[in-house]
Amino acid sequence: MITSSANPHIKDLRKLEQTKERRASGNFLAEGLKAVGQAFDSGAHVHELLVAPEILISDYGRSLVERAREKQIPVLELSPSVFATFARKEKPQGIAALVAQNWSDFQTDNAEKGSFWVAIESIQNPGNLGTILRTCDAVGANGLILLDESTDPYDPAAVKASMGSIFTVPHFRADYDGFKAFLARNPHLVSLGSSDKATNSAFDFDYPASVLLLLGSERQGLSEPYVSLCADMLRIPMEGACDSLNISVAAGVLLYQIHQHRHSQRRIS
Repeated sequence: MITSSANPHIKDLRKLEQTKERRASGNFLAEGLKAVGQAFDSGAHVHELLVAPEILISDYGRSLVERAREKQIPVLELSPSVFATFARKEKPQGIAALVAQNWSDFQTDNAEKGSFWVAIESIQNPGNLGTILRTCDAVGANGLILLDESTDPYDPAAVKASMGSIFTVPHFRADYDGFKAFLARNPHLVSLGSSDKATNSAFDFDYPASVLLLLGSERQGLSEPYVSLCADMLRIPMEGACDSLNISVAAGVLLYQIHQHRHSQRRIS
């Protein structure tokens, strides 16, 4: 059992809080029962399991340890104090995993007819991104495209907010040219943007069978080059004095509106 926070391996694990270290290693930390369980269920490449036996009181957590041993994944035991040095939960559950990142290939991936995609331009807050990943999973989105200078979905705050959805929602990186090429080779996919200046209400719109929702950054919204790629622009009607919503809230409203419309169309057909 590792009892010193100065242990070299523990120091390396803590470095994964930094974007440059995650990019260099291609790994990240997933903490908690939900995240670790989803990593196993999704077939993620788990390098090692990190366990604090004194605080791992869950039967499900112990079953994950046995599952790791059956798969011959190294299990590293830590004291509670050492585990706390990289834990982000207020009450750590005593289990985490070192996992390989799993980016999908945007250059070759194509959108099937009837699919539902989401793209975000330069999102900055990792907590917002993790929440959007979680909502994408809930509505059955086929993929999330992170455009330009978007934050890292493997940031600890994003992983935590995703509640395991980092393992279930295919995610891609792209710039403007790559995104434009993706739309060109998938002409059936209709791109819809979001703006408070749009004339179309998101609640009254007749959504196509194959749709991509394009969202702008928290501060700037959707830039003109990306607006030019949209077939239509949508707005969320607002009654109060505020003129905008948090991006993760706005994404949730729009994604569920599209989800509801798609299910209604299936019932009709």
